[in-house]
Amino acid sequence: MPSPVKVVVVGAGCRGNNYSQYAQVHPERMKVVGVADPRKFARDKLQQQHKISDENIFEDWRDIIEREKFADAVCICTPDRLHKDPAVAFSKKGYHVLLEKPMATTAKDCTEIVEACVDSGVMLTVCHVLRYDPVIHRIRELIDAGVIGDVVHIQHLEPVGFYHFAHSFVRGNWRNEAESSFALLAKSCHDIDLIHHWAGGRRCVKVSSFGALSHFRKENKPKGAANRCVDCAIEGDCPYSACKIYLDRVKQGHTGWPVSVICPSSLPDIESVTEALMMGPYGRCVYDCDNDVCTNQVVNMEFEGGLTAAFSMVAFTEEICNRKTTIYGSKGELSYDGHQINVFDFLSQEATKHMVPNTAPRAFDMSGHGGADYQLMDTFISAVATNDPSLIRSGPEETLRSHHLVFEAERSRLESRVVFCSDQTTK
Repeated sequence: MPSPVKVVVVGAGCRGNNYSQYAQVHPERMKVVGVADPRKFARDKLQQQHKISDENIFEDWRDIIEREKFADAVCICTPDRLHKDPAVAFSKKGYHVLLEKPMATTAKDCTEIVEACVDSGVMLTVCHVLRYDPVIHRIRELIDAGVIGDVVHIQHLEPVGFYHFAHSFVRGNWRNEAESSFALLAKSCHDIDLIHHWAGGRRCVKVSSFGALSHFRKENKPKGAANRCVDCAIEGDCPYSACKIYLDRVKQGHTGWPVSVICPSSLPDIESVTEALMMGPYGRCVYDCDNDVCTNQVVNMEFEGGLTAAFSMVAFTEEICNRKTTIYGSKGELSYDGHQINVFDFLSQEATKHMVPNTAPRAFDMSGHGGADYQLMDTFISAVATNDPSLIRSGPEETLRSHHLVFEAERSRLESRVVFCSDQTTK
């Protein structure tokens, strides 16, 4: 058996923890040998889980760069605005890079990351985990097999989920563009990337986009509402009450996401969650936060050859991130309801269902991506172990092109005009 791939985790939060689980499922394939995070609780938690030696525990990732290279790869799971510097530094040091999406928060930084990885000869895998979902991957295989003929139009919906949006984009880390990034990049670069992927290499030539921050505004704060849900006399009538989203879940024994996020220095229980709601950002009234990112946005795209695509993102939904897709072709129609694929053939006028089993271990079932996090890590570790970048489905150049498309779409929204896309390439 070859030695396990040695990995350093930079950013030991929710995503860093999740990806590092692969080493617990497959210790013969991956070993976490270092961690960097400014938060002691996060560092200690990962150190205990993976039995990392004290000498490889760091508050600042820059201290790792000063050391001799002691791992094969790095998982960079820092906040969005802190992606570029470690990604460039670790690639120049010779580490293969697994980088949480989005790559960075500016097109320039995204390009610099890709150029650094290409110049250094290291592999870059961007965590567009949906590409590794076996069902969604099957969609691309069916398109390539020609079962619906030439793709003519793609219609794609991301229902974010009413309490998910309140958690992440009103109260949470992605609420404010100046502190993180705009919603289309932070939440929906997955979806633009999928549309770009399904377009099969055709370049997007023009894009338009519209969107706004709806409802979660100070002027919509109900009369008599307090600044914090724990002090609010009318929180029982609010679907976005932090008491409902967090406290009620803990009382029912649920301590995973989103409850696990709000107690960064302890395990969640009634006392710690109550304190977090009294003192921290997640206890604030949703109508009294510093949020400014879009709650709803549409993006229309035209690709080479006349293929068109329409994407919608909306916060106010029952389902959480259970994407819906319909792809219209010259010979048939393919639809995906978040669970299974249905193909209707125009010639036979028959429908065929395509079921793809989820083979991820149970440890990854609760990742929020249907086990795709496991498939992503399995592919990345295989690519590093065999030195085979062809295994990676979200590599540098194509991912850079889809990120540029996201930036062009947001420019269209801000400038209220159709944007003609430039042909962005790496050097």
